[in-house]
Amino acid sequence: MEACHSPQQHNVTSYGATTVAIITLEVFAGTWINAFIVSVLCIGWVKKKTLNSNEKILLLLGCSRISYLCFSWVNNFLLRISPNYLYVHTILQLLASFTTFLNYSNLWFSACLCVFYCIKIANFRNSFFIYLKVKIDRMVPWLLLGSVLSALAMSIIIYDITETAQRNNHTFNCLGNIWEETIKMDKHFFYSFFLAGFEFAASFLAVIFSALFLLFSLWRHKRKMETNSMKDLSTEAHIRAMKSILSFLVMYSINFVCLILTIIYTMKNENIMTLLTSMYLYAFPGVHSFILIFSNPKLEKALLKILSCVKYKFLMK
Repeated sequence: MEACHSPQQHNVTSYGATTVAIITLEVFAGTWINAFIVSVLCIGWVKKKTLNSNEKILLLLGCSRISYLCFSWVNNFLLRISPNYLYVHTILQLLASFTTFLNYSNLWFSACLCVFYCIKIANFRNSFFIYLKVKIDRMVPWLLLGSVLSALAMSIIIYDITETAQRNNHTFNCLGNIWEETIKMDKHFFYSFFLAGFEFAASFLAVIFSALFLLFSLWRHKRKMETNSMKDLSTEAHIRAMKSILSFLVMYSINFVCLILTIIYTMKNENIMTLLTSMYLYAFPGVHSFILIFSNPKLEKALLKILSCVKYKFLMK
């Protein structure tokens, strides 16, 4: 069945072209940074024939971020350059749902990494916390499986949203805006967006509480070392770790605000704010992964080795 109104021709403005160019640079940088993490971990996996819990989370996080950046870039590029693909049945739904799956996987894997670091590094005498510290390595596969299932459920909801939106939009173009149908669609969208916001909030709270507990543990340990007049190197290491955690808190907080703003302005059809927040959302996976490289001795050593080789070859020319 053909649509009652053919899609309007879309002219790419200079503003839209600039936005695509900026997002493309962010995606390119983020993809290479995460590809470096994945390649180093895979090489180590082949050599050692095993991965520890930390490396498993980092590997899945890197893979999900590479896939998310690529698919979301394709979606964004088609939306701004050739939006006519939106009128092709199932293409919009599949792109939106798959991008959502990868985005939520990325968020939950990040939350799992923060929870893992908190339990492994923080030092509390609570019996339940000690139990978690002993069992965390066995719990990691289940946490990752739960993250995948949660992201899959959200992607199914998004597929249903886009299917309903496309069907109702087509119906309204042909039959006119019917008040009762509009109310039903708005309620359907409200509940779906509420679930999306709830998942954003749940992963964000997991990150925030883990970071705060870890920050408190490091601060308490630093105070103890200062009281006992221990070495300055240990104190400096703890201060550096606390600064790193604080930077994570700031980044995740901004990321959470941008995600919520994206939902709000999508419901209100405000495109300008969505563009501004999307720029940060595209930059976040690369910047956060770059910081993770320097918080992991294995990844940092590999990066410094590559940089030294590049510097040597450059000087030899």
